[in-house]
Amino acid sequence: MYVDMNDKVLFRNESYNLIGAAMAVHSELGCGFTEPIYQEAFEKELLWRHIPFEREKTFKVYYKGAELSKRFVPDFFCYGKIIVELKAVSDLIGEHHSQVYNYLKASGVNLGLLINFGKTSLDYKRIPCTTKFVGE
Repeated sequence: MYVDMNDKVLFRNESYNLIGAAMAVHSELGCGFTEPIYQEAFEKELLWRHIPFEREKTFKVYYKGAELSKRFVPDFFCYGKIIVELKAVSDLIGEHHSQVYNYLKASGVNLGLLINFGKTSLDYKRIPCTTKFVGE
């Protein structure tokens, strides 16, 4: 887990709220649905909890200072500072971590949450921009 210079977890309360919302969804639906089902349920849970978010916010990508025509679109952008990417897979793998990490680098956002609904227990990872994942 990332700790900043003041020995405080980066966006602790916001992360706690988002993970709590994901736990509520997983508790209600369990595992076995496709990702779009969890995305819709997570969106409803965020609304009910009054958590600010943008669903599928579009971010620009630059290559050597030149803007690319292609964009990236994470599942959720919450509190104006946390990217949330949802999965419904049997296991999170290095490519999932790399996807979120690259989203962070491209957007300048400092924290991403990778949340997996595909197991019997909710699986989530906090990914700060200062950490590079090479595999699992």
